[in-house]
Amino acid sequence: MSAISHGDPNIRVLIPEERIQARVQELASEIRAEIGHGPITCIGVLKGSFIFMADLVRALGGPVRCEFLGVSSYHGGTRSTGVVRISEDLRHPIEGHHCLLVEDIVDTGLTMDYLRHFLEGRKPASVRTVALLDKPGHREVEITADHVGFTIPDEFVVGYGLDLGELYRNLPFIAVYTP
Repeated sequence: MSAISHGDPNIRVLIPEERIQARVQELASEIRAEIGHGPITCIGVLKGSFIFMADLVRALGGPVRCEFLGVSSYHGGTRSTGVVRISEDLRHPIEGHHCLLVEDIVDTGLTMDYLRHFLEGRKPASVRTVALLDKPGHREVEITADHVGFTIPDEFVVGYGLDLGELYRNLPFIAVYTP
């Protein structure tokens, strides 16, 4: 792990930008090999997944629809509250579509578990999941994403879309935040 601080002594790089970009390309290849080259509806979980999803949909190629769900389980803190709130719903129906739920991180597993069931209730052709990060040490629900970028230790991370109080999303890498 790098000691690069990006100007903030509380930030330590965990996954550098180059490793993230290489893994996004690999994930896109894995997903296309599994789903095929037909249309995919990617459903990003806001706000954390937006940077990951932007890179992923470009790497997927082929026909891709983009949808978003506004969801929160952190409510400004560094630990999930365990309560999933939907603040923004899908704008278009997904019935009959092959869907890919795009998450920034699977922490407790509560959000992904809830959203998978939520989406399956709308009768898509399929629902697959991809998470940039998996933090199994903090899991409260038995769930595993179909595709995972990186498994990380039970530390609070920021960057590449993940935030602390709406800050640090713009970092091009994943970093451990230590107050």
